[in-house]
Amino acid sequence: MQVIPLNQAVDEQDWQALLAGAVRSSQQLLRLLQLEHSPLAQQLGGDADFPVLVPMPFVALMQSGNPQDPLLRQVLALHDEGRQMPGYVTDPLAEKEANVRPGVVHKYHGRVLLIAAGGCAVNCRYCFRRHFPYADNRVGRKQWQQALDYVAGERSITEVILSGGDPLLLDDSALAQLCQQIADIDHVRRLRIHTRVPVVIPQRLTAALQEMLAGSRLQTTLVLHINHPNEISSELVQGLHALRRQGITLLNQSVLLAGVNDDAQVLCELSEALFAAGLLPYYLHQLDRVQGAHHFCVPHERMAALYRQMKVQLPGYLLPRLVCEEPGQPHKTVLQV
Repeated sequence: MQVIPLNQAVDEQDWQALLAGAVRSSQQLLRLLQLEHSPLAQQLGGDADFPVLVPMPFVALMQSGNPQDPLLRQVLALHDEGRQMPGYVTDPLAEKEANVRPGVVHKYHGRVLLIAAGGCAVNCRYCFRRHFPYADNRVGRKQWQQALDYVAGERSITEVILSGGDPLLLDDSALAQLCQQIADIDHVRRLRIHTRVPVVIPQRLTAALQEMLAGSRLQTTLVLHINHPNEISSELVQGLHALRRQGITLLNQSVLLAGVNDDAQVLCELSEALFAAGLLPYYLHQLDRVQGAHHFCVPHERMAALYRQMKVQLPGYLLPRLVCEEPGQPHKTVLQV
């Protein structure tokens, strides 16, 4: 099947322009993939409260004419999202209780999460924060100090995690300022950035960003979110190799998703492709039971069988830890299968 070519904007290496030109409707996405007359067109919906947002570089990795494309399934809004299902809630990880300050989520000993940006470059339909109160957690440059004062006052915190939304939606200047303010807190030793932006807009890995991360006194880790080997573009690999040369630790976490990667061969190919790109497979998450995402759930028995097959096929260092996150627990739960 034909791969959609990138438009001219990709050659300009302007990630902000690519974000501004992102696809913002399911109908437009289906037209680009020549699927506007497929049965999928009759299943659209669920985007009133959680809009569609897909940058063109990510669309370019999808297969034209394939309604089962695993990347398309992650971002296409379907009417199934509107169904109310038992056990699926708006705050599946009970983060509201750990939201100790605007923009600060403190759940785990020794590390704290800062909501550095309220938006994302792509709206994944299974996102556990699709209902998160970002309006109450807007932390711009003027509000950073309150969040940083909290970190400075808690000397047990040795690691700051930038999340969101997606922290790489900040421009290089703003991100550099925030990272420097974190580095100025003497008891913080590590900086971790969780992002999906480089996966959907690899042009975000600018030279300025690479230099800033490499120049920090903090040990810096970039954690990407990649669910399928088809998401790993040559442009992304090029940027990741540059970061590795700068000494940045690169990890990946995935979510097990029905119809996307619930296949042992796909999961093994993903681990191999991640390692070849310089990323260590870190976590494979069980789906968080967020309202609107029930159709992505993989039953426990199926999940266990897949993971056992991965154990047989992969060396230990390529086997991600199978985990879930339970509200109120002070750590991830490693699933025994």
